[in-house]
Amino acid sequence: MNETLPRASNSLLVIAGVVAIGFGIMTLLSGGQVLFGSDAARTAAGNVVGFVLWFNFTTGALYIAVGIGLLMRSRWAAKGAVLLTVAIAAVGIAFAAHIASGGPYEPRTVVAMTLRLFVWLTIAAVACRAFTCFGPSKLN
Repeated sequence: MNETLPRASNSLLVIAGVVAIGFGIMTLLSGGQVLFGSDAARTAAGNVVGFVLWFNFTTGALYIAVGIGLLMRSRWAAKGAVLLTVAIAAVGIAFAAHIASGGPYEPRTVVAMTLRLFVWLTIAAVACRAFTCFGPSKLN
């Protein structure tokens, strides 16, 4: 259901939606290059952690869907942003356990996962402020 939002919330949702879509496109392109690209692309990626790479790649499409939902002012997109944030945190914890157990990894993946979590925490906060993610909407 689309809702009428105050101007400030509307502007922030547009920014969050555009960021989510852009982030999703970049995620699909970069992950797709490593997964389906040349041997040179896989070599350049270094010590990728398979479950992190596949998670990031597959969620790229969800980032785009949630971004479109935010642009359409759909309440489900706020819940989607929260669920994505929780999933990213869970994969981040599993990735940290992989590192702690001595598994090979690329340090830039630590930076990328931290950035990903921060971006989605911000998007989820903006969306939940506009829609009240769980429980009755403030706008009903």
